[in-house]
Amino acid sequence: MTRPERLAGRSAGDTAGEEEFDGLFRAAGVTGFLHAVDVDTGAEVAYGADESVVTASVFKVALLVEFFRQADRGLLDPAERVTIMADRHTPGPTGVAAMADDVTMSLRDLAYLMIAVSDNTAADTLVGRVGLEAVNTMLASFGLTGTRVEHDCAELFTSIVQDTGQQEMPTDPAVVSRLRVLDPARTNRSTPRETTRLLAAIWRDEAASPESCAWIRRLMGLQVWPHRLAAGFPYDDVAVSGKTGTLPTVRNEAGVVEYPDGGRYAVAVFTRSYGTAQNQPRADAVIGTSARVAVERLRALS
Repeated sequence: MTRPERLAGRSAGDTAGEEEFDGLFRAAGVTGFLHAVDVDTGAEVAYGADESVVTASVFKVALLVEFFRQADRGLLDPAERVTIMADRHTPGPTGVAAMADDVTMSLRDLAYLMIAVSDNTAADTLVGRVGLEAVNTMLASFGLTGTRVEHDCAELFTSIVQDTGQQEMPTDPAVVSRLRVLDPARTNRSTPRETTRLLAAIWRDEAASPESCAWIRRLMGLQVWPHRLAAGFPYDDVAVSGKTGTLPTVRNEAGVVEYPDGGRYAVAVFTRSYGTAQNQPRADAVIGTSARVAVERLRALS
């Protein structure tokens, strides 16, 4: 009996599975949505996997894919050097976004910063070169009809300022409740299942050329944040490659977990917290915890 066949009827949709994820997310003070899939067999675990969710910076994975697809077609040179003027930075606490002076580097190195430290200025520079419509055309060609990138990082922050009348990220529940960037219908969005489909395509060398997919995997493996997805797999011989996303009440991560026996599992966890505090370690940690539960269920069926 194949692994997908054995999983049928034992997915996270059964009562026991739903109760387990319910308990994990509720204890962390969040509403959660999850999808995990064996990259090689298609066996899956799902919990709210087809709900439309706010991606926040997880959208940068789709941008990265289209960046390398255009490189494959000779439409851009990843080694091309560009200068970003200090007065053209998109707000953000990391990378070029946080630097005080003009910066010159290659497009490929900007892609690294966009993924490794979620640099918003790097992302918007690549958006200017790649184009959001090209990203959306690519997503549609993959059949990811529930995934769309509506705006770049600068537009996202402009929207928040317009909705709140302040430059700082809001924590007042009444203010947070009216943010357009928290409404999947009006912002960058996807579903957990579509997010893992894109990740699986990258790991199977289907999203772009094999060389470009290898570059994408390398860059996602360089992400520095250890407190979400990676926290669920604190093992020296397990590799976790991912991309986080954060907005008021939103904490996400999507990535691929690779075991030394060759097992590869794409996982996407999207959460919305009940509270509006910016520091919520339980909400961060449950991303790794729920991902580990999902992956362990898949591995138990092998």
